[in-house]
Amino acid sequence: MAVADKMNSHLRLVLHDGNDMLTGDPIYKVKSFTNVKTDATADQLYAIATVLVGLQERPLFNIERKDSFDIRQG
Repeated sequence: MAVADKMNSHLRLVLHDGNDMLTGDPIYKVKSFTNVKTDATADQLYAIATVLVGLQERPLFNIERKDSFDIRQG
């Protein structure tokens, strides 16, 4: 049986950077924060993200968490 060990987490803020002048499609910029504690809860990350959004010039589109796992035989 395989076992997955969480190795690291990243917090990403997806910010709206306006619209493309030709197509009208939205343009997004991403701010990434590495070395997030792997045991941080969604509520904790949301609280931190809302504080960080207040420091940004662009409006928030989405908050994302990216986790990486090491998979090995258990």
